Amino acid sequence: ANIFQVSFSSSVKQQSNGTFSYLKGNIRMGLTLNSLSFMHGREIPVRHTCDGEGISPKLMWDGVPSGTKSLALIVDDPDAPDPDAPEEPVVHWILYNIPSSATCLIEGAEVSDLPLGTKVGRNDWQTPGYEGLCPEKGEHRYFFKLYALDIMLPDLKKPTKEILEKAMQPHILAKCSLLGLYKHKRR
Repeated sequence: ANIFQVSFSSSVKQQSNGTFSYLKGNIRMGLTLNSLSFMHGREIPVRHTCDGEGISPKLMWDGVPSGTKSLALIVDDPDAPDPDAPEEPVVHWILYNIPSSATCLIEGAEVSDLPLGTKVGRNDWQTPGYEGLCPEKGEHRYFFKLYALDIMLPDLKKPTKEILEKAMQPHILAKCSLLGLYKHKRR
């Protein structure tokens, strides 16, 4: 199987190509997020959308910086409801306190499949899991954003994206994203 790698970013130094790197001594380390399901900037398969099974893609990461105590994941669509007139990003999945030793999330992950200790937030359907991608109009961009944090966050009681971002903001060591595209398949 192919593994697709995306650009990485960190809070330390911006590179000329627009990505960021995390520097430790003379060794450059970068947090990367990958999927077996789709390449960065390419179409997300139907099985991960409302036109299919609506299951989460398998996600894998590497390059977790030293000092990381936990990871957080936010999946959102900044193009909702219409890419030509976006309003408010739609949040499809929120996870936090993913153990720093974890390296992946399985395809179709349910809450019971998450690494031990992982907490879930509320997506925009007010449910605690992955919600299949389902753009109303046109092709939308979906960002899978992974954050390395220097803390295990307290129980935020199924936080929204805004609450999680505020809680983790001063604790972000590195972040990266995987971009996927999807256009609703009309039946």
